[in-house]
Parts: sequence; C-alpha cells; structure tokens
Amino acid sequence: MFIDLTIEVAPEMVKASGDDGKKALKGHLGTHFDVMDKEFPIAYLERDGIVFDVRHISGRDICESDIDLGMVENGMFVAFCTGFVDKLGYGGMEYFSEHPQLSDSLIEALVEKGISIIGIDFAGVRRGKEHTPKDQYCVDRGVFIVENLCNMGSVLGGRPYRRFVANTYPVKYTGMTGLPCRVAAKI
Repeated sequence: MFIDLTIEVAPEMVKASGDDGKKALKGHLGTHFDVMDKEFPIAYLERDGIVFDVRHISGRDICESDIDLGMVENGMFVAFCTGFVDKLGYGGMEYFSEHPQLSDSLIEALVEKGISIIGIDFAGVRRGKEHTPKDQYCVDRGVFIVENLCNMGSVLGGRPYRRFVANTYPVKYTGMTGLPCRVAAKI
C-alpha cells in the first residue's frame, strides 16, 4: 500500500506564501528539498525509511533522546511526525516561523549515522537564520532534507515508529535552490 506524503499545491498557495510567487519560482513551494549547491542522487529515489512519532513534544527542540537512534541505519530516509502541518495547515507566517525544529545534536547524530534523507512535516529542521546554514551542513555531508510532508500519522498507524520504503521523486530542475518533489511511503 502507498501513502502519499506530498502536500497538494494549489494556485492560492502561491498567493498565501506572501512573496509574489518567488518561492514557487525557486522550487520552495509545498513538499520540496532545499538542494543548495548539490544534485539529488538518483540512488536516493528509493530508500528504506523509518518515521518516528514525536507529536507529544512541544516547547522544545526534538532531541536524540526522543527517538531510538539504534533503529536508524546507514542510507535511511528518517522522518519525523510532529503533526504540525495537520494542526496548522500549510502556509502562513506562523507555519514558517513557529514550527518545531530538530536539535543540532540530533541532526549531527543522524548525519553521523550516514542517513540520506531527513523528512519533516514542517518548514525546516531549524528556524530563521539557522535554516539555510543547517541545510547546507546536511547536504555537504550527503543528507538531503525534505520539508513539508503530510499524512505521516497514516504511515505510523498508531505506532510510536514504523519502517517503510520511501519513494522520492524530485523534479529535475537545474539552477534552483529547491526541488519540488513527490514522496510516497510504501508499507
């Protein structure tokens, strides 16, 4: 069974982004990667994945003690279900500025594990001025970040974590800082 993890993009979302479509023109609308100066490897199209339920965490960063790092394997697509996009909906000032974030030490631990993709159901692993440098840190180490996923609670199916196969298909743009993509979980 496949579960689509991709946010549906509609014309009104371009207007709601508040930047006259600049995000869309750069590939940053809806579910996408921040590719920085790298190319998404074709080998990453299908990855073993795991999603962790971290919906109970609020008021602080999501830390390595919140998940079982022993379950994370080299090359994996590691996703976090915070429920943020489900509660707030995609877009708007609060969505882009008040979202959850992963702690620096958790991001570093995932990179050290040799994962290939971090998947999140919010706008960035870090907020504000920390967003772009942390994306660059990850991609320089071969780890891409897929932002704005949805339906991860459906993948979990009431479990605290769940393994799945992640299928990720970015649009083959060049010269863009973001790559819109379609992501599906096979369970």
